[in-house]
Amino acid sequence: MDLNSASTVVLQVLTQATSQDTAVLKPAEEQLKQWETQPGFYSVLLNIFTNHTLDINVRWLAVLYFKNGIDRYWRRVAPHALSEEEKSTLRAGLITNFNEPINQIATQIAVLIAKVARLDCPRQWPELIPTLIESVKVQDDLRQHRALLTFYHVTKTLASKRLSADRKLFYDLASGIYSFACSLWNHHTDTFLQQVSSGNEAAVLSSLERTLLSLKVLRKLTVNGIVEPHKNMEVMGFLHGIFERLKQFLECSRSIGADNVCRDRLEKTIILFTKVLLDFLDQHPFSFTPLIQRSLEFSVSYVFTEVGEGVTFERFIVQCMNLIKMIVKNYAYKPSKNFEDSNPATLEAHKIKMAFFTYPTLTEICRRLVSHYFLLTEEELTMWEEDPEGFTAEETGGDSWKYSLRPCTEVLFIDIFHEYNQTLTPVLLEMMQTLQGPTNVEDMNALLIKDAVYNAVGLAAYELFDSVDFDQWFKNQLLPELQVIHNRYKPLRRRVIWLIGQWISVRFKSDLRPMLYEAICNLLQDQDLVVRIETATTLKLTVDDFEFRTDQFLPYLETMFTLLFQLLQQVTECDTKMHVLHVLSCVIERVNVQIRPYVGCLVQYLPLLWKQSEEHNMLRCAILTTLIHLVQGLGADSKNLYPFLLPVIQLSTDVSQPPHVYLLEDGLELWLVTLENSPCITPELLRIFQNMSPLLELSSESVRTCFKIINGYIFLSSTEFLQTYAVGLCQSFCELLKEITTDGQVQVLKVVENALKVNPVLGPQMFQPILPCIFRGIIEGERYPVVMSTYLGVMGRVLLQNTSFFSSLLNEMAHKFNQEMDQLLGNMIEMWVDRMDNITQPERRKLSALALLSLLPSDNSQF
Repeated sequence: MDLNSASTVVLQVLTQATSQDTAVLKPAEEQLKQWETQPGFYSVLLNIFTNHTLDINVRWLAVLYFKNGIDRYWRRVAPHALSEEEKSTLRAGLITNFNEPINQIATQIAVLIAKVARLDCPRQWPELIPTLIESVKVQDDLRQHRALLTFYHVTKTLASKRLSADRKLFYDLASGIYSFACSLWNHHTDTFLQQVSSGNEAAVLSSLERTLLSLKVLRKLTVNGIVEPHKNMEVMGFLHGIFERLKQFLECSRSIGADNVCRDRLEKTIILFTKVLLDFLDQHPFSFTPLIQRSLEFSVSYVFTEVGEGVTFERFIVQCMNLIKMIVKNYAYKPSKNFEDSNPATLEAHKIKMAFFTYPTLTEICRRLVSHYFLLTEEELTMWEEDPEGFTAEETGGDSWKYSLRPCTEVLFIDIFHEYNQTLTPVLLEMMQTLQGPTNVEDMNALLIKDAVYNAVGLAAYELFDSVDFDQWFKNQLLPELQVIHNRYKPLRRRVIWLIGQWISVRFKSDLRPMLYEAICNLLQDQDLVVRIETATTLKLTVDDFEFRTDQFLPYLETMFTLLFQLLQQVTECDTKMHVLHVLSCVIERVNVQIRPYVGCLVQYLPLLWKQSEEHNMLRCAILTTLIHLVQGLGADSKNLYPFLLPVIQLSTDVSQPPHVYLLEDGLELWLVTLENSPCITPELLRIFQNMSPLLELSSESVRTCFKIINGYIFLSSTEFLQTYAVGLCQSFCELLKEITTDGQVQVLKVVENALKVNPVLGPQMFQPILPCIFRGIIEGERYPVVMSTYLGVMGRVLLQNTSFFSSLLNEMAHKFNQEMDQLLGNMIEMWVDRMDNITQPERRKLSALALLSLLPSDNSQF
């Protein structure tokens, strides 16, 4: 592609490719796709996106096509790979100028340079790093920033390579540029700190941006680029200096208000400091040992003392708590039970930890966590009132502890309490003692303090097992608190029922359960929705518990089921409905057939909920789970659900319908239990088997359930089923046997065996195409014992139950093997007897023996 003549044409097509008109857009995209493999095309793209006079959208598109081309055609072994000459020209052109004025395009150029560096640096592109280093030294602000941006992306990409040879290259690179990176970061950091007080927001933001980028480079070099970093004075000097820099930046936050444009970048830089420490601790725990003391002092002072007042913010507190947690939990710092067997580095780290976590320090951390961080905030209480379902979802945020303050504080409390439970148990017990008896409903602060302490007692349930007589506490303190119906007491009603849920599997006498069930029935009628949802959660934990007794629960079943159903109708959020459905499913599963008198309302409601949840596949999964337990509980009576049930199964297992991606696993399980509980086959139940053939082609984990479903149809109505579907099923099996695993082969053969067992006349005829394969496997001595055992089981049934069919099969195989029937039969019997030891199941051994004995009266000359 000639550059001069092609540039105009490519520019015109790129312009068309930015059009909103599909009639213009599509032909342009097709033309660009054809040019992707043309020599010189990427040189033209380079000229276009580096020409700042052209339209931004056209330049943006040129960068994207160039970047995608690197992935497809830069490697030497790639089809239509770029020539070495063109690549050399492109590499030189990419780093000629770092003067891109548009931020988004500059970022994309930096990314594509990093992609090339991943493949070519340093061997084919040794000048890249020296050029970047020289460019970040220039005085021109734009060039300096763009070079620094590129330097970061290149460093990040090279640090991500994992092959040992690549790691060695990055170690060499890091050791060569680490001093420069440190001095660069210190320079930009000092510049920022000097400019903060100037009031020039543009200058402050510019220097802060460079500080952030240079710190990102240093993070990658420090964490991924240095072997034995604790022996490198420059690395350890940088890491020790982070704490002082953090103090300086936190103080800057006093002068940079929340509405200042620099505030967001400042907080990101502060968080990046903590990420350097967290990453270094994660990758180099023993090298981190000299930093343990300083890290703990810094984090604890800013999070648990007045030092942090006015300068800390939520994400920073979360990061500091994560740092404390990682040090406390780090397995590298935990000595063996026999101290003499421990690594000296482990003992040193453990000694530092023990020296820091003294009784006063641990007590203060524990009290501060409970009395400050566990308290429900004004924002949370407002959310409780205005969006109760949203509040409940926030409280059960799953894996969000790394990023959200409340879950993070709770995880830190659990970890510290577990590690130092002997020290902290008396502290928490003392806090409990001060809160005995009822609390004045007018004293909101006292109510919130009690809520926080109860939260701590619930989180530490396993650690407090021997220290708290929970049964007495439940009867004397907690149960009376559940009976306080005042509206201001609802935080405690909710917390107490949650607390009981935490202890139910730890220590709770079975005799007390009726009292708890009575309380649950009352709380499911509470005026507050949050209390009712929390009560439903505790009910689930109760029925899931190992010591659950159905006889104790049955007197309350009707009331609870009715109230849960009302709760399901009342809540509106998809997640909450899923949660309540899950509780209902657990109840149905535990009481089984005892649920039958009470499910009428739920059975009537589920079709409406299914229709309403058309756009919410996860809610539909919850409905499927509920239906599974309903069918199991109703048994043969589940036939009355077929008008709703079978279309649900049909949709969930139809691979041509998009929702099957979410619904298939539960849909197959529902299909199976429906068959298992069906008193007889119906035309509609038979019809949905049309979904099966595509399912067998998926070759996924679901195939095992599919085989169970096929067996279910065979046992339920073999004649009607085989007459309708055996031909297509046999074709699917023949295809499967060509590529399926050994276990899969056994599953297919078991279906055939069951068909022969249930219908000895129709079975052999319907699966006739598979039987020659089985016969051949026996004659040739199938090497897998489990497969051979199943082969012999299938052939034994044919021989024992349908002698005429076996004779015709033997005749057919004699022609294929070009042998006499007598000789072939003799070979088969010889192999059969030789492999009898492969058959481990007594039933199948007996079948084989009877099948062979059936040949004894034969007039065949072999005998």
